[in-house]
Amino acid sequence: MCCAQSLKVNEVIRNRRLSLVRIISCQTEGCHLIDDWLKITQSLWQPWCLLCEQHQAEAHGVCSGCLADLPWLTAAHCPCCALPAAAGQLCGQCLQNPPAFDATQAVFRYDYPVAALLHAYKYQARLALAHNFASLMAEKLQLQTPVDCIIPMPLHRDRLRMRGFNQAAEIARLLARTLSVPVALQDCERVLATPPQVGLPLRQRSRNLRNAFVCKTRLDGRHVLLVDDVMTTGASLHALASCVKKAGAARVSCWVLARTHTN
Repeated sequence: MCCAQSLKVNEVIRNRRLSLVRIISCQTEGCHLIDDWLKITQSLWQPWCLLCEQHQAEAHGVCSGCLADLPWLTAAHCPCCALPAAAGQLCGQCLQNPPAFDATQAVFRYDYPVAALLHAYKYQARLALAHNFASLMAEKLQLQTPVDCIIPMPLHRDRLRMRGFNQAAEIARLLARTLSVPVALQDCERVLATPPQVGLPLRQRSRNLRNAFVCKTRLDGRHVLLVDDVMTTGASLHALASCVKKAGAARVSCWVLARTHTN
């Protein structure tokens, strides 16, 4: 070994010995430093509130203050369509024109900031929000009778190609896991590409959705839970429920994260 190589090896050995001495000599102080460092990194990794981004998240990804301020659907509402009505009483619309579904439950009114979160979820592909939405629905909504399967609101293949995911299906997958109920992702299909429904009256929406869905399997005697992110006029859920009942379903319930105030 040449002199230069020998010097280099000796330097490496000396540096390693010095490092070892430093580690041994400051074990006590080092333990405290490591503890402090772990506490700091742990606080950095704890999730922050989705809404205010100033406080650490608690339940469902938001802080306790923001959670209390959310637009919960607490007022008396129709058990069929979830619009405001006398407690436990069907609203006039459901009495005059009963929808194909039998019951609807929603966690929130479709209002700020829930509307903003749903917009970010659907149009900015913030898929992680599906976990927050599903956990809220599983905790706040209750099944009146056992459910045989969950069917998410289908997207037409063109819309699915554009968006890249079905927002209702992502929530339904997580709900199915929590509720231990099978999710039927392929049983129903949207075969008609309808124009955007926003801003259209209920009658026009209903016409647009006529024959929009097909059910590819029999559901004889089953209680089916339909899942969607938002219920506005209820036209889409009515059309899907009609299709499911034609396939033999005995009862159809709807779970949505948010419900608009009026049709």
